[in-house]
Amino acid sequence: MIDPMSDETTSRSARPSGRPRRSSADVLADAAAELFLEQGWSRTTVDQIAQRAGVSRGTFFNYFESKADMFWLDLDATALGLGEALRASSGTSPVRRVEAALVQLAAEHPADRVPWALTQSDAMGLGDDLVASAAVRLVRIRATVASFLCEAAGAPRGEAGAEVAASALLAAAATAVVTWARAGVRRRPLDQEVAEALAPVTDGLVADGLAGAGHLAGG
Repeated sequence: MIDPMSDETTSRSARPSGRPRRSSADVLADAAAELFLEQGWSRTTVDQIAQRAGVSRGTFFNYFESKADMFWLDLDATALGLGEALRASSGTSPVRRVEAALVQLAAEHPADRVPWALTQSDAMGLGDDLVASAAVRLVRIRATVASFLCEAAGAPRGEAGAEVAASALLAAAATAVVTWARAGVRRRPLDQEVAEALAPVTDGLVADGLAGAGHLAGG
């Protein structure tokens, strides 16, 4: 996804609306970013996005269920690999394996794919819609992580310790993503941000025995 504040995006914004372009999720997201900056999130419709991208309304819904899904195009793609990364991870405990998997996914995320929803949220007027769409994703990912923790430790599904650990680990990772996105020219590799954010959380969970569920935390 192209940074909506880049020179390339500016030149594309000057093109006549409706000019045909290659149909893809990236093209639609770029068109949406341009419109959100020009007239705001709430005043931009799906029809306008499709027209700017040069595709039909139906094509939009082939890629996205709603406008809010466009916020997270690249991060959603990275998150799709979470289950496989968890299964392939290694570590001295389930918690350490989650840490390793999250850092691995961060390392695989393309360095130039910075979510514009995090860098341009105020200018686009995203507000509560950004928070709501992020919450939906965090809940879904947390469930995946908690389920893995229970399975890997042979613990009953829904065990409180696993739920606590999953929430803590994902809160740290999400904070790292926001910090990374908003760092601008000081931006470091995403995996470094995620690793540094996760380290004290993971160490704390291990030291505390994961609120009594030591079989999840290991040592």
